[in-house]
Amino acid sequence: MSETRVAMRTSNPAKTVDHAMIVGWGVDANPQNDPTYPYRDRSEDDHSGEWQRPTQQEPDIELLKSVEHKWLPAVFGTASPPSGLSGSMRRLAFRWSESNWAHWLLLIGADRVNMIEGVIEDLAHSQIPNIPKEMGVPAEWRHNKTGLIKKVGVTAAIVGTVTALFLAQKKAREPEMRNALNP
Repeated sequence: MSETRVAMRTSNPAKTVDHAMIVGWGVDANPQNDPTYPYRDRSEDDHSGEWQRPTQQEPDIELLKSVEHKWLPAVFGTASPPSGLSGSMRRLAFRWSESNWAHWLLLIGADRVNMIEGVIEDLAHSQIPNIPKEMGVPAEWRHNKTGLIKKVGVTAAIVGTVTALFLAQKKAREPEMRNALNP
């Protein structure tokens, strides 16, 4: 056991720790000896913590803002404003705090609904979406064949099991249905 640990263990807990006994303590106290100092100093910022807020971008679309924040960020994305069912789900999610699980579950669900809305929109514009390519299947085949084969195998097993259970349940109900139709 190192001398530092022995000194700390045997010392009285009521006493303050002698930092000189701890190897490496205060190594970054001197800014001239700080290895990140030249990198941080490149901006010639005084690092006082005071800064000029950038000019506020003017919103021309609907923006959803967290209930925890008073102001919009200075710059924000406008590529995909909330719309449709997924947009309604997002509006509902932003009624709750970010610490509430319903907020995040609704946003995750809205992402899935938005994906389906995108497929429907593509079909409405006579475009057939290339779902395997959009999911990255060709790239995964090139770079992770074993992982892709495992995923396909697990998916096939799950689909096969669900199908078998569904057919077994349907077959078990057939006598009940015949008896109900033939009194």
